[in-house]
Amino acid sequence: MKIFCVGRNYVAHIQELKNEKPQEPVIFLKPETALVKNNAPVYYPEFTSDLHFETEIVLRICKEGKYIQPTLADQYYDAIGLGIDFTARDIQSRLKAKGLPWEISKAFNQSAPVSEFLPKSAFSDLSQLNFQLLVNQEIRQTGDSSLMLFSFEEILVYISQFFTLKTGDLIFTGTPEGVGPVKIGDQLTGMLEGNLMFDFEIR
Repeated sequence: MKIFCVGRNYVAHIQELKNEKPQEPVIFLKPETALVKNNAPVYYPEFTSDLHFETEIVLRICKEGKYIQPTLADQYYDAIGLGIDFTARDIQSRLKAKGLPWEISKAFNQSAPVSEFLPKSAFSDLSQLNFQLLVNQEIRQTGDSSLMLFSFEEILVYISQFFTLKTGDLIFTGTPEGVGPVKIGDQLTGMLEGNLMFDFEIR
């Protein structure tokens, strides 16, 4: 399986990290070893001292496709989840400053905790999905899919120009503003449209 991630998909998040607004989706990948499921704990990596959360809506691909047409894009994902794109911000900043790839700051082991998935039919309007991240029961991030630069379908169409999508692939669709650091002992809780999606500890 493949894990696709979209960077810079919320304007306020672009501004908080002082990045340039993209003209097309910014895509990077994580390996399957990045996945964490079933509320298993995430262990703070030894190689960073500035681990940040980035909470994101996640799409689950339900059939194979490439060069997908916009009018058919919504047929290629069947369920919605919530995940965190963990980022070693110190490593990312250092590599970006040198103009180097920053894959190791995003794609390391346990960098992609993901919830269980709910069918699309569980939501009345996929274009206005509200989600939250709480750290130790305090709201730290709030997002809404209506604020994305690129919609679910636009993201899927774009990715499929370069990569064949297969059943079980996941797409992290970008994070809103409010990203920040975690520490050992923190409890992270994710909510999507009032549904408890994940609840795990940093160890």
